[in-house]
Amino acid sequence: MFRDRMYAICLRYLKSPEDAEDIFIEGFFKILTKIDLYKGEGSFEGWMRRVMVNECLMFLRKRNNLHMTVELPATEIPDTAEEDGEGLEFEEIMSVLDLLPPGYRTVFNLYVFEDYKHREIAEMLGISINTSKSQLILAKKKIADLIKKKETFNTSYRIS
Repeated sequence: MFRDRMYAICLRYLKSPEDAEDIFIEGFFKILTKIDLYKGEGSFEGWMRRVMVNECLMFLRKRNNLHMTVELPATEIPDTAEEDGEGLEFEEIMSVLDLLPPGYRTVFNLYVFEDYKHREIAEMLGISINTSKSQLILAKKKIADLIKKKETFNTSYRIS
């Protein structure tokens, strides 16, 4: 019942379908063996999502793939950063997610799809709040640049 949704979570965090499948299996094993830890607070699917996300983050940490880059000073982080990604189609964002560096992709997923706040992301990843904010801003910019390049390529090479 939850297979496709949980596997999609793993694919968003991990570039390799093989790695995503491994973590998906490990995540479901953990869900089934630790089901007694679910306290009935909130939705069961939400609890499962958290387990899957945590498994993905642990995998990324073990592989040292979770490199954060360029922390912008707080004064350079615009208050309108949320608007950078507006107007982008869901499919366009998903098609370029695996082109992002792991740090960008992880913060983007946690903020946009999992609805965590920067404070929570910073705690989960062991980074500063400003690093979380800058990773999100840079991820959105990179996504927009990649989509723009894709559109330019498609327009330039369109067959009539």
